[in-house]
Amino acid sequence: MASDLQKSHENEREGAEITYGAEDCYRKITELLQNLGFPNGVLPLKELEEFGYVRKTGFAWMKQKAPYEHYFSSMKLLVSYATEVTAYVELEKRKLKKINGVKGKKLLIWVPTVEMSIEDPASKQIYFKIPIGIGKSFPITAFMTEEEKHKYLEKSNE
Repeated sequence: MASDLQKSHENEREGAEITYGAEDCYRKITELLQNLGFPNGVLPLKELEEFGYVRKTGFAWMKQKAPYEHYFSSMKLLVSYATEVTAYVELEKRKLKKINGVKGKKLLIWVPTVEMSIEDPASKQIYFKIPIGIGKSFPITAFMTEEEKHKYLEKSNE
């Protein structure tokens, strides 16, 4: 059974472009998020070791040295990122789906996030879905890095 699962993961990664090292991985993840229209802060991964992306299928994975928890203060939301986060990328739909390794804590319960999307870029909202099919939208600005917020505010004031 375990070997079947391992083979499945190997098959998903076939033909992948793989990047190693923190700086190169961060650069690749940033490119991917920008192509999706997502703010960089939506995946605040630490100590990255590996990033892989299969353009043909959209399968992507990110490995970090250890699990990481990040508190989004503007939403009062604690999010946990596993050592390995995987997802399927749909660039044209601005969506990450079948996400594994990301969960948020609400009312003392950890709830996995299975999908992130920007359904209407004009709304400036990012939508998160959980396994039972319901979800919630948050302002994109809540996930922006300080640098992104600064650029966003400059643009808004023009």
